[in-house]
Amino acid sequence: MRTTRTVPARPVLIVTLSLATAGLLLLTPHTAGADPKPVTREGAAVDDRAARAPADAARRALTAETSTGPTTTTRGYPRRQVLSPDPRNPGDKSLKLGLTPYHAIAPKLNALQRLGDRVSVEVTGRSAGGHRLYLVTVTAPETTRQARAQERMRELIENAPASAAKSREIKWTYKAPVFVNSNIHGNEWEGTDASLKVIEQLATAKDTKTRDLLAHSRLYFNVTANPDGRIAGTRANANGFDLNRDFVTASQPESRAMRQIELDKQPAVLLDLHGYVNGTLIEPTTPPHGENYEYDLFLKNSYANALGMESAVNALGYTPAKDGVEPAQIPFRDQEEGWDDWPPIFTPQYAAFHGTVAAHTVEIPLAVNNEEYDTLPVPELRRRSAINTAVAGATVRATLNHVREHRTTLVADQIETFRRGAAGAPQVPVSPKTVPGVPGIGPEDVYTTDFPRAYVIPPGDSRTQRSAPAAARLVDHLLANDVRVTRATRPFRLGGRTYPKGSYVVDLHQPKRGMANVLLADGRDISDKVSVMYDISGWSLGRLWGATVERVTSGSLRGAPLRPVTEAAPVAHVPAHGTLRLRLTDPREIAALNSLLRQGVPVRQAPDGSAIVPASARREALTAARTHDVAFTATRLKGDTPLHRLRVAAAVTPGELFALREMGFDVTPVSTAVLNAGFDWSGTDVLFVSAGLDHALLTAPARKALDAFLDGHGLVGRGATGVALNGAADLLAVKPVEGNPDANGVVRTVNSGRLTHDAPAHAFVYAPLWFTDLGPGVREEQSYAIGNPLVSGHWRPLPDGTGGPAAAAGQASVVSGGRTVLFGTEPLFRDHPKGEFPQVARALFTVAHSGSDEENG
Repeated sequence: MRTTRTVPARPVLIVTLSLATAGLLLLTPHTAGADPKPVTREGAAVDDRAARAPADAARRALTAETSTGPTTTTRGYPRRQVLSPDPRNPGDKSLKLGLTPYHAIAPKLNALQRLGDRVSVEVTGRSAGGHRLYLVTVTAPETTRQARAQERMRELIENAPASAAKSREIKWTYKAPVFVNSNIHGNEWEGTDASLKVIEQLATAKDTKTRDLLAHSRLYFNVTANPDGRIAGTRANANGFDLNRDFVTASQPESRAMRQIELDKQPAVLLDLHGYVNGTLIEPTTPPHGENYEYDLFLKNSYANALGMESAVNALGYTPAKDGVEPAQIPFRDQEEGWDDWPPIFTPQYAAFHGTVAAHTVEIPLAVNNEEYDTLPVPELRRRSAINTAVAGATVRATLNHVREHRTTLVADQIETFRRGAAGAPQVPVSPKTVPGVPGIGPEDVYTTDFPRAYVIPPGDSRTQRSAPAAARLVDHLLANDVRVTRATRPFRLGGRTYPKGSYVVDLHQPKRGMANVLLADGRDISDKVSVMYDISGWSLGRLWGATVERVTSGSLRGAPLRPVTEAAPVAHVPAHGTLRLRLTDPREIAALNSLLRQGVPVRQAPDGSAIVPASARREALTAARTHDVAFTATRLKGDTPLHRLRVAAAVTPGELFALREMGFDVTPVSTAVLNAGFDWSGTDVLFVSAGLDHALLTAPARKALDAFLDGHGLVGRGATGVALNGAADLLAVKPVEGNPDANGVVRTVNSGRLTHDAPAHAFVYAPLWFTDLGPGVREEQSYAIGNPLVSGHWRPLPDGTGGPAAAAGQASVVSGGRTVLFGTEPLFRDHPKGEFPQVARALFTVAHSGSDEENG
């Protein structure tokens, strides 16, 4: 569910395009009745259940094969396979609602494949919890030769859009791809059941419209995008991640599987089925609109399809008085702000960068999750679920009708999206003239950007390997998102600068320039554009992932010594002789260090924070270098502090827990409840707190045990919860100042301490904090830059004028002293700002070892 504040409707004329209600639905929907539910805005990123995320689930997500990926052999349709059944699970939360439990999906899909020659099932990967992810394709049968022709046309559309636009073969024979994504939030169940019903009806329908649809379209159904959450009745997957926030980072196997579907199938139309907003909410959205989209094409098609879905939902006949169901709403038309498509983290918005020209979040109306699931009678829950299933089905059927009627236009606009990118053509601002038929377009809807000529990513310092792992990781991530990257075979000049051999170049004259730019660009400060944002407003990989990224505004790449790459060049290196040095400025380097410590290698820390490995451990270093793709360098440094394997107790968010484990730390999740149950601190070296631990709610024995631990060990605190524990335990003498809790984005910082040595000059904030009145012995490790530190995002002062970026400017954002480090930034947010991860790792090592040194002394 995405939720929003209720706001007055836009003062525009609501009109209906010429989409006849009669005959709108290919298939007859089921009906049922409902109960109203108020709309509320989603809260902050903290999840008090973070401590429940299991370590084995995190390991699976880090190592899982997530998708079959593109194959070298194209097969025709149908592509049948018999799925083995899953054990029956009486605890599946969907059973209470009268919906399809996960263990019943495989048998159902087997049965659907047997109904005829239209339905195919593939397994695209496994969830973090180990459950299979199913992709169902519904289309008219294709021979291998016909399937190859479809694939050839799909590739032509992306790779040669100017030629594709003139192709009569594409115009008349290309099958428009449609993607229906269901149940990405596990406790928003009914999209799965609606999809299964639609698939079943399509499998056997004999009417002319269905035959025409399947002859000219391929329909892809991701039946349940989040089986872990479906079974458990949770929004998140087994790792505690909201998958509808993970597309930029793609930390989870489910997100990577959906990404691969986008790449392989290249849908022109997408539905992402959610709940619960009454009345049914159907995107397109309110401003601000993503500035990297070809928004004129996107709005034109999305709005037209939204009107058809609205008509279909309202035609079901549900009413507020009889069923508790409000009329459907379209945010672009009916709301001012609060439901935007600015960040590319949501499914429909991410899809737009892969050529989807009509994409929608659909929020079905009647809440059956959370407190409703626990308190409402079963008959009422099932009544609501039946209505929700019917509503979701109506939106799917209306979309399929729209695709059948407008296939040619949808495909042509997808081609035009890619053509503009490849040609470096200017964007077309939306207006009543450029997007006729869409009412209410105003200046508040106009968002465009100036695409640079290219981005250059230097490979890292050849002597010190500075930023080399970060550059390699960033390049591989760009490639995984279908961004084209080249590499220089010798030094070259561009935009008045000379770049070294091995530099990576991202030419912005490419079909998916929007994807390249949205990942690498700084973004924009939109604080003055709207009063509230739905979710995060800044995410720049160019600033937050640790690599050096140069924006080149002009110049010619003609004749440049560039070759396309399919993966980044390996970084792994270990000198043949001497003591070894490992920089600790990248999460891969932290993971390599932790692997050495687990093997008992005697590692010491140098004054600059790097790790010194003895020559006798060269074999172990070589294995670590190859495993984590990091480079060791020769050094004469000896190191001053022995490092040992850390055992971390962590009361943190799911993203932070995952990031800690990604860096190879041994982590035991804790919380107020865990400590009150009697936690054994003897196996812990350091405590990291950002969520879910309240000193005031601890029992007397639990508080005594915690205080005793903190008296001899270390605390790393982040955010209001970590700072509160610092104050309750009377550890670090600072005055914390809370900024606007709705603020988030990319900020400029000044790094001045050992913990932040060689860290990026930017950080991510969400509900930012800063520190004043630093007491004796308190060190400023990092501060917010002077002036306006916000680079991109949304950060306004509070109504009383406090809490804004001007108040934070020049103030300490990270402080340390003794056995304590406090962060006012979000260095591990949703496992995303990779370049900041080492700050937390260094903090953990520093406070743990300072405590040990004092004890030993």
